Amino acid sequence: MQKIKSLMARQGLKSPQESMADLSPVENLRIPSKEELRELREQPIDPQAEQEIIDSIEEVYFSNDSFDMVQHELEKLPPELNLQELEEYRDKLKRQQAAVSKKVADLILEKQPAYVKELERVTALQTNLQLAAVICTNARRQLSVAKEGFTEASLGLLANQRRRHLLTGLLKSLRTIKTLQRTDVRLSEMLEEEDYPGAIQLCLECQKAASTFKHYSCISELNSKLQDTLEQIEEQLDVALSKTCKHFDVSHYTKVQLAYTLLGKTQTAMDQLHMHFTQAIHNTVFQVVLGYVELCAGNADTKFQKMQYKDLCTHITLDSYIPCLTDLCKALWEVMLSYHRTMQWHEEHDKQETTPTPEDAAAAESDELAVDRSYVKKKLEHGLTRIWQDVQLKVKAYILGTDMSNFKYDDFIVVLDVISRLMQVGEEFCGSKSEVLQESIKRQSVNYFKNYHRARLEELRMFLENETWELCPVKSNFNIAQLHEFKFMGQCRSPSVSPSRQAVSSTSPAQEELSLFQQYQREGNPFEMHMEHKEEETEDVLASNGYESDELEKSVYQDYDSDSDVPEELKQDYVDEQTGDAPLKSVPRETMRSKKKSDYNLNKTNAPILTNTTLNVIRLVGKYMQMMNILKPIAFDVIHCVSQLFDYYLYAVYTFFGRNDMEAVGENAGVHGPAEDRKEKVPSPHLSQLVVLTNSGTLYGLAQRVVATESLVFLAEQFESLQSHLDTMMPAAKKPFLQQFYSQTVSTASELRKPIYWIVAAKAIDYEQMLLMMAGVKWDIREIMSQHNVYVDVLLKEFEQFNKRLGEVSRHVRIPLPVSNVLWEHCIRLANRTLVEGYANVKKCSNEGRALMQLDFQQFLMKLEKLTDLRPIPDKEFVETYIKAYYLTENDMEQFIKNHREYSMKQLANLVNVCLGSHINKKARQKLLAAIDDIDRPKR
Repeated sequence: MQKIKSLMARQGLKSPQESMADLSPVENLRIPSKEELRELREQPIDPQAEQEIIDSIEEVYFSNDSFDMVQHELEKLPPELNLQELEEYRDKLKRQQAAVSKKVADLILEKQPAYVKELERVTALQTNLQLAAVICTNARRQLSVAKEGFTEASLGLLANQRRRHLLTGLLKSLRTIKTLQRTDVRLSEMLEEEDYPGAIQLCLECQKAASTFKHYSCISELNSKLQDTLEQIEEQLDVALSKTCKHFDVSHYTKVQLAYTLLGKTQTAMDQLHMHFTQAIHNTVFQVVLGYVELCAGNADTKFQKMQYKDLCTHITLDSYIPCLTDLCKALWEVMLSYHRTMQWHEEHDKQETTPTPEDAAAAESDELAVDRSYVKKKLEHGLTRIWQDVQLKVKAYILGTDMSNFKYDDFIVVLDVISRLMQVGEEFCGSKSEVLQESIKRQSVNYFKNYHRARLEELRMFLENETWELCPVKSNFNIAQLHEFKFMGQCRSPSVSPSRQAVSSTSPAQEELSLFQQYQREGNPFEMHMEHKEEETEDVLASNGYESDELEKSVYQDYDSDSDVPEELKQDYVDEQTGDAPLKSVPRETMRSKKKSDYNLNKTNAPILTNTTLNVIRLVGKYMQMMNILKPIAFDVIHCVSQLFDYYLYAVYTFFGRNDMEAVGENAGVHGPAEDRKEKVPSPHLSQLVVLTNSGTLYGLAQRVVATESLVFLAEQFESLQSHLDTMMPAAKKPFLQQFYSQTVSTASELRKPIYWIVAAKAIDYEQMLLMMAGVKWDIREIMSQHNVYVDVLLKEFEQFNKRLGEVSRHVRIPLPVSNVLWEHCIRLANRTLVEGYANVKKCSNEGRALMQLDFQQFLMKLEKLTDLRPIPDKEFVETYIKAYYLTENDMEQFIKNHREYSMKQLANLVNVCLGSHINKKARQKLLAAIDDIDRPKR
């Protein structure tokens, strides 16, 4: 222990007792002496009891070193002190102190070996520190020597070299900064050249370079300037993007898209593009319409510029309507074409980027690029419908802004054609059926066509009332396809194609399958054709040798000695006209060469028989079909009106020529419906006073009757040729109406020949005179006569006169074979029935008288067959059967009466009374007369 104390003193360390002496006064309040420590160590104490004593010490004693325990204990003293309690408390504190002291002593003794070991380490450290002090002293001495060994010049050289190195780096930085400061000039040049990708690339490179020199204060200003430049480029990019909406340029659009890609704003660019397209549509239509409105207004008033587009459309004048509509569609086409080409650019661009090269065939696109492409594709596809809807709404406002009911027909057809072409554009653009356009144009069409049809019917009535039923001299090869109104039929195979499109397909068959966007992708405009082909000169269909003079009029109908000068196709046309066969049907040449007496002027010019009114109706039908061809939703209404045109013409021809003078004009025609208002009806037409139908010298207006009737037949033939075309246009639910119209009206037009020509036949021959002459003939002769009666010669003379008059009429109007056949058939039937009626008036008749009747009739037939080639002779059996009935017995007569109801009651009664009267009794005669009465009763 003494050794430890001496070692600690030598090292400047204190003993534990000395260390405790250094404690604060509070801590040094009671230090146990050595004897006490020994006594404490030697005194046996229960460790558990000792620990309990220590645990009973207040926590405040262990709080901190600055704790004043004396002050603490004094403050705890009660106001009144008790010695015994104080001593007990003191003893408690002593026990606690003793326990703590013993614990401290135990700990000191327990750590003494470690203390000794640590003391040895301290001693070693002291030795090392002394050695380090010696090394440092030597180093300083050597540094002093080194300092004295170098000159000031050497040190200056080194400093200058270091300064040079620093300045070189600074110069390089300054040059870079100067270059960065001058980029604004180059950026301006690039923007003027519209090199947006290059400008953006330059800005991005400058920003990257500037980040290296951000410790310079001037660079912060440059960064701000570059950011402003980028914003300026974005604004110019937006303007450049908007320019592609009207005039798409591949190189320009490629630059713009590349620029947006560098900015990382591909999706934003697509959103902006659609906004610009919408704005372009609005601005385009507004400026086009505004230009026409201001031009027509003729003043500098700016009130129109403040109007809404819909209101502006109502100020378009009728004269400027079509030019404005055409320009409107041209401008909208440019916008849609630009959008179409934009989509093409993206499709081709995607194909180029998605086509892998051999090096990176296995490489996959980045997620961001895939998302951008998907977004752009969906946005463009969705934009098709939106843009077309905007176009439809703008055009709809224009269409409905003007009342077109007073438009000229050709102008209205142009409007329909333009809209039809626009709907075709819409179908190719996005597959739309253009319901908005169809509904708007249908509204205008129904309104227009209603007024137009009413006016045309009134016009037709005026034509009919002023028609003198003179022949309109047309060329022999006249066909409705030669008329301008039917040009559209020859220009298309399908009636669903618009006339403008038909014109394109007819001129360039190789382009039939090309869409409008393919045809006009690079140049031209599909709406320019409407102005170029708006008016086509109508082909001259009138004969060059028409009614220009009397001489020319004669030359039209002069007879030719042979048909050698007649072209073959005209002969075919003529034969078709004469025989009623279908057009172009082959006819034996012998048939043409055999002249028939009933076929008047066989070899003269065989042009169709029609009037100016007929031609007008045909043209009108063509116009109606044009309208129907373009606008299918009102096809049924148009076809219904077409049928009314034919009905009215047929009704007029019948009322003019097919009724007897005493018949009243019917009030109901095809165009009149019981449910229609009076204002919707067209009055019955009246025959012109210039047409005289009572003159026997003209065969009671036969020329006019032929022209009227055959023009109706010609009109019916043209309708027949149009049936298949009309059928394709008619809605399926309405086709029965068309079939009924053709089966009940058109096909019966030729049947009007019978009532019309019957009137002529009834008046051309004096049948009453023949009856009177037959009444004067004696039929109860007793010997067979070899000479026929004079009434036969008189009747034949009437027929010869009739034949002569037909020839005279045919010099003015060609009488086709069907007409002459009907006329002759009527005359012969009337003559034969007059003969039977004459024979039925006979009161007495012998067998020789019956033979004379047969002789008269055979003479009549023999002479008649020389006048006409009509075979067989009509009603020949009707006369012969009646004459032969005179030889029948009673039983045969009863059967004859039952089988031959074509004879009148009077004629049958005459057979019973005259022929059998002298051979049968009264009862038998009464029986036969009763049988006749039974047959006749249902008729009454």
